[in-house]
Amino acid sequence: MTVANGSEPKDTGRPTPPQDEVSLPGEAKPGAAKPGAASPGADSPSVSDLAAGYAEKAGLHRNSAGHVDMLKSAGGVQGIAESILPGLVFLVAFTITRDLTLSLIAALATAAVFTVVRLIQRRPLTQALAGVVGVGISAWLANTTGKAEDFYVLGFFTNIAYIAGMVLSIVLKWPVAGLLFGFVRNEGLEWRKDAERLRAYSLGTWIVVAVLALRLVVQVPLYFMGEPGLTALATTRLLMGAPLYILGLWVAWLVTKPAVGEPTPQPSKPSSSAD
Repeated sequence: MTVANGSEPKDTGRPTPPQDEVSLPGEAKPGAAKPGAASPGADSPSVSDLAAGYAEKAGLHRNSAGHVDMLKSAGGVQGIAESILPGLVFLVAFTITRDLTLSLIAALATAAVFTVVRLIQRRPLTQALAGVVGVGISAWLANTTGKAEDFYVLGFFTNIAYIAGMVLSIVLKWPVAGLLFGFVRNEGLEWRKDAERLRAYSLGTWIVVAVLALRLVVQVPLYFMGEPGLTALATTRLLMGAPLYILGLWVAWLVTKPAVGEPTPQPSKPSSSAD
């Protein structure tokens, strides 16, 4: 019925939805948070980005199943070859020729070839260039002292530096294994709030420390044997390099695995319906 004085509500052309109406997909409700927006109390995205960035820079990768990719984390087949072949070429060349200079040049040339290969493949040069620099320093040390075994001495200091850094991370309650594996398991840095997870990641870090320490325990005595221990030193360096690293990483991954029934943080998804 029409009211003469015009008191009837005007038709705006937009029907008023009932109270229980559900918004259309992708349509934001008044006062509702936008999908993907951080809720109060949630960790800052920059914290997760920090953990992910650290893991990626450390060379840790995850496969499509969400597990750590051991082979890729070790640099893949090409990366492993880049870390092994220069030292192997040096050993073979020196064993055959007993010429230190020629053997060092052969090792440097091998490392340089990998850099050229990466240039041709248009792949990142970081690992190859690091290899060239490492081989170059090792060659300089051996050439300066005139001792073939000094080609491997740089690795001792590298291991000591890594051990010191990892032990410090455990003392500060920021174990390296947590920073790496937390990214792979979508835990971010939430594991630091759980005492059990913190202990597990500390243990995982100790396992990696043990691998590095084992290298020193085995190889340093061979180094002090001089040239008679060169073949054994070079062989153990190869075997205790990437292969032992992959094994240690795998054991640390298993040890830090959440207990059965323990919830693992998963990426949040926007709700498709109203509460």
